[in-house]
Amino acid sequence: MTDAEKKLWQGLRGEQLGMKFRRQYPFQHFVLDFVCLEKRLVIEVDGGQHAEAQMYDMYRTEVLKKAGFTVLRFWNNQVLSEINAVMEEIWQHVNQEKRKED
Repeated sequence: MTDAEKKLWQGLRGEQLGMKFRRQYPFQHFVLDFVCLEKRLVIEVDGGQHAEAQMYDMYRTEVLKKAGFTVLRFWNNQVLSEINAVMEEIWQHVNQEKRKED
């Protein structure tokens, strides 16, 4: 894992957001950075190499959406410098989805 992935994992592991997240999860021909299977939520942490791979990332996101997943993407530097904002966005998404179920 990258430093950014390690930092994000510290906030996701152990059901800290009320949901179980898995890391480096294989799905079809991809490896997902983080996924909450219960909520069908994928979290991707992208480094600089993704700036050149935008078409592939768009394809990957479309495949995941067609499979019923929501994909949240964050840049490495965003996770490293704004971890609270990143965690808040994930938390909001998880709780928004919870409210829809109630």
